[in-house]
Amino acid sequence: MLMFRTVLKTGFVLAFMAMGTLAFAQQNAAVPDAKMPAGATVSTTQPGVAATTAPADNVMAAADAKSTKVTLRELSPWSMFLSADIIVKAVMIGLAFASLVTWTIFIAKMGELTLVQRGLRSALGKIKDSRSLAEAQFALGSSGTILSSLLAAAMREARLSAGISSDAGVKERAASSFAEIVRAEARRIRLGMGVLATIGATSPFVGLFGTVWGIMNSFIGISKSQTTNLAVVAPGIAEALLATAFGLVAAIPAVIIYNHFSRLTKGYLELVSRSSGAAGRLLSRDLDRTHVSSVGRVNSRAAE
Repeated sequence: MLMFRTVLKTGFVLAFMAMGTLAFAQQNAAVPDAKMPAGATVSTTQPGVAATTAPADNVMAAADAKSTKVTLRELSPWSMFLSADIIVKAVMIGLAFASLVTWTIFIAKMGELTLVQRGLRSALGKIKDSRSLAEAQFALGSSGTILSSLLAAAMREARLSAGISSDAGVKERAASSFAEIVRAEARRIRLGMGVLATIGATSPFVGLFGTVWGIMNSFIGISKSQTTNLAVVAPGIAEALLATAFGLVAAIPAVIIYNHFSRLTKGYLELVSRSSGAAGRLLSRDLDRTHVSSVGRVNSRAAE
């Protein structure tokens, strides 16, 4: 343990000494020699003799530094978009449009689902004490919910089946009409969710395509310029990676919104099923009431 502490202290001391030596060397290198003329260099071939040479190397170094400064630019998202290849630009514009479509569907479907759920719950509350189809329709009034369509289908089937003694046939035909109405409502309420699923599934791959295309162009530029300087290579690669960022920005909200609407749609379709059951029960009561009244009339005629 004592040996470990000694070695550790010795290492810290050596590290501080090395850092101090490096800082001192950098400070001396940064301060120019006042005795030497500008552009002159010292030849170390003969000790103690300073020879002035042509400043060609310094001029070339200054030119390289100047060219490097010219190629440097601000890597903001907007500047990277403007500097990107036409294919990468098209990919990013398409993904931005897909993101706009996603949020448009979100706003529209959120308002629609909220209104239809609220209206259907209210309609179910109004008819819970109704004893017949006619009474339920009177309680709903001019409501435009799916429950009104189900009640209308039940009354139409009861009217068309007048004179038929088979109640099972009437209920079966009414149930078939209810199923068609429910399926149509399910298709209507899911409108737009397929677009969300497509955007969420394909946007990352579209962004990846833009990234691959941009990196390919960057490597072609590297081969043409014959340099691996990071200042020259980084902008092209950053522009390519921006396409992947656009893809994720479009895909992540689309997937989250799709899952949210799937839950809301499932809850609404459960209310629709409850409405179908309520309409079927009212139709069954009307049929039973009709048979009871028919039997009563027959008995009264027989008594007479």
